[in-house]
Amino acid sequence: MSECIFCKIVKGELPTKFLYEDDKVAAFQDINPVAPNHILIIPKKHIASMVEVTEEDTQEILPYIFKAAQHLAEEFGMDKEGFRIVNNCGAKGGQTVAHLHFHLLGGRQMLWPPG
Repeated sequence: MSECIFCKIVKGELPTKFLYEDDKVAAFQDINPVAPNHILIIPKKHIASMVEVTEEDTQEILPYIFKAAQHLAEEFGMDKEGFRIVNNCGAKGGQTVAHLHFHLLGGRQMLWPPG
């Protein structure tokens, strides 16, 4: 999708420092962090939201997202005190970019309910 900001980041059309990258996913700092550690993990393949995830995506992409989350939580020391992984789906779910992404949040006390 040519107008998708996350697709542009993956293609290198927008400058971004990747904190993690493999052949399936990429991760980078959120530009509007809500926690001391706020990292976005995205598939390199354009998938608009969880609603559009296929069976193949479930097997071929989603495990890499959680592998990246585990790696980053360890790298940034979030594994010691805890962290949160969030996926917003659709407008009422709080999704603002129509490209599947997961927020890895840590470095502060997370509250429940979140909002």
